[in-house]
Amino acid sequence: MNLLIDTHILVWWDIRSPDLRPDICECVASPENPVFVSAASVWEIATKRRSGKLQFGRSIRSIIQQCGFAELPISVEDAELAGDLDWDHHDPFDRLLVAQARNHDLTLVTADRAIRGYGAVAQIWAG
Repeated sequence: MNLLIDTHILVWWDIRSPDLRPDICECVASPENPVFVSAASVWEIATKRRSGKLQFGRSIRSIIQQCGFAELPISVEDAELAGDLDWDHHDPFDRLLVAQARNHDLTLVTADRAIRGYGAVAQIWAG
């Protein structure tokens, strides 16, 4: 299964948060499940770090590389689908993640209730 981890899952993974259940850790750590991190998540973390909403002192890219995760760039097709989604949710980062999961046939690992309610993408509920 190809996984796309939501931004908070990446943060939880990095800090080894107890909010990340053992079964989710096993799923993400399994070599059978390639894990992707969207450029949208990197952008979101950097934005929240700059604004003071998130304390995150390390290089996001180095974390992705150290964990063996794959970087997922944002394509024009991803951006277009994110804007066109028939979904009353205004968070651009969430919209991009859902669009990328759909466009790249990825299973989105999330604990975000707003995303959970969107049924048109494969998900693993981590909440």
